[in-house]
Amino acid sequence: MTHPSIKYAEDVLSGDILACRWTKLAGERFLYDLEHKDKLGIDFDEEEVDRVLRFYALCPHFKGEWAGTPIILEPWQIFIIANIFGWKWKDSGYRRFKVIYNTVARKNGKTTMIAPPGLYLMMADGEPGAEIYSAAVDRDQAREIFDAAKAMVEMGELSRAIKTFSRNMCVESTRSKFEPLSADEKKQHGKNIHAALCDELHVWPKASLWSVLRTGMGSRRQPIQWAITTAGSDQNTICYEIHDYAQRVLKGFKDRSFVDDTFFGIIYCLDRKQDWPKLRTEEEFKKEGGVKEDDWRDPKVWIKANPNLGISVKLKDLEDEARTAMQMSTSQNAFLRLRMNIWTQQVTRWIDLQMWDENFTKIGHVITANNKVDWEKTREKYRKRFCAGGIDLSSVDDFTCVVYLFPYDDDREKVDVLMRTWCPEDKIWDTKNKYKEQYQAWAREGWLHVTEGNAVDYDHVRKEIVEDSKVFNMGLIGVDRQFQGIGFTMDLEKDLGHTESNLIVMTCTNHPTKIGPICQEFERRLLKRKINHGGNPILRFMIDSVAIRIDADGNKKPDKDKSQGKIDGVMGMLYALDRLMRSKPKPKIKLPMSI
Repeated sequence: MTHPSIKYAEDVLSGDILACRWTKLAGERFLYDLEHKDKLGIDFDEEEVDRVLRFYALCPHFKGEWAGTPIILEPWQIFIIANIFGWKWKDSGYRRFKVIYNTVARKNGKTTMIAPPGLYLMMADGEPGAEIYSAAVDRDQAREIFDAAKAMVEMGELSRAIKTFSRNMCVESTRSKFEPLSADEKKQHGKNIHAALCDELHVWPKASLWSVLRTGMGSRRQPIQWAITTAGSDQNTICYEIHDYAQRVLKGFKDRSFVDDTFFGIIYCLDRKQDWPKLRTEEEFKKEGGVKEDDWRDPKVWIKANPNLGISVKLKDLEDEARTAMQMSTSQNAFLRLRMNIWTQQVTRWIDLQMWDENFTKIGHVITANNKVDWEKTREKYRKRFCAGGIDLSSVDDFTCVVYLFPYDDDREKVDVLMRTWCPEDKIWDTKNKYKEQYQAWAREGWLHVTEGNAVDYDHVRKEIVEDSKVFNMGLIGVDRQFQGIGFTMDLEKDLGHTESNLIVMTCTNHPTKIGPICQEFERRLLKRKINHGGNPILRFMIDSVAIRIDADGNKKPDKDKSQGKIDGVMGMLYALDRLMRSKPKPKIKLPMSI
């Protein structure tokens, strides 16, 4: 009889169970390892897996509609347990996986799944003096797994073997214990850890606790560090670092391009363009065909992030929350993170990505037969059209963006957006740049202009703007006054051949009272589908990244500090819109003094 874990992997790959590409890769890795286990030096111990599954029956549900009944795992949960406890090294017989990364949307029974293994590892793993810790960023969160395990013990047969106290459980005969541990506790060091159950890793602000737990396992024979979490919004955290690591392991296992045979990762989420660049957005699919990314509004795909849909996850609850997210953009990112398990670029979204995509009314660039942007022909496409420009300079070693807005003769509110982006060559190969693969793809496709060295060549950028001015009917240009903006403005005016009597290039500030009305006008035009961005993927990435700050008077300002990705193009577009509205014909709304 086929083991349930094997059947789950087969059903995922056959499509009988709808799953995302990351989950499919985990299933594919599992079956690959079964086929090549002798070469890899590993064995799959079904008996040990079944022993752990029987242990779950000793741990009753402790709250809700199933309180008091034994825990019966679903196929996806059995698959995870089978990977963690089933794979062993042939030579030693010890467990193969030491680090586990398990990410799934909220309400899918994460705590119910991870608490019983904590008890098993304390009392039934054959490890004398086992130390088990439920770890989290603060004391309350650290108690979540511990308190669940404690309740399971006190409500069931395990109470005969395990003593429970307020902050400790122990098995006296083996001197083993289970305790909560938080990042704010003073005594984190000196532990001899057999298992660390790391809860909601996405809210851990620092890597220090993770590192302490990892190094505290050095003297154990088969320790486990198990992170279980939903997606987050801060990509400068240990959680996102491990998330990225899991993705690389899943992508690289078969061709051995990236191998870690002690790491198990499984990701339940939607299939999105941010993970799989070849997927198409809704608007791209309509124009170009291909394979669409999952639409978070479509209930049919929700099971990819919610494998417990219809069990612990109620469809009606998801429908209600999705409806709220569709109506309130400020609720959208919370729904994406917590219920669809999608990493977002900020806590609160400013621009709805679907609305942005719907503003794509026609292709703005000339694309060659080999799918590369031809900038010379693109420039000619806009010959003699009036435009205003906005420039956001980089901190020398990253993006510099020039954005042109071309209004329509028959509709001055409607604009075509043309963005040019430069980046130093060293940045696109920098191993510390978490977006380096995207940078490289954009460079290959011609969206990103690469300059030699480790800094953007501002002389080259100005030269290109001068060439643009010879083709376009150039109006006013706004330049971010930060990062050498004032000097760049003066040099550009000189390069354009202007004098003090006919200046067109001016510096801009992003103070809320100055840029707030421009943000408002930008939103208004987006809602009316007046911003044809031409499908530029770098600008879409930036729109997806931008977070907004609102002051006491309701003025909005893009917040670079809280935006996880780059937003230089968004700032350039706002500066260009400000300059456009100050060009003839006169703007229709009242503006403050020049930003």
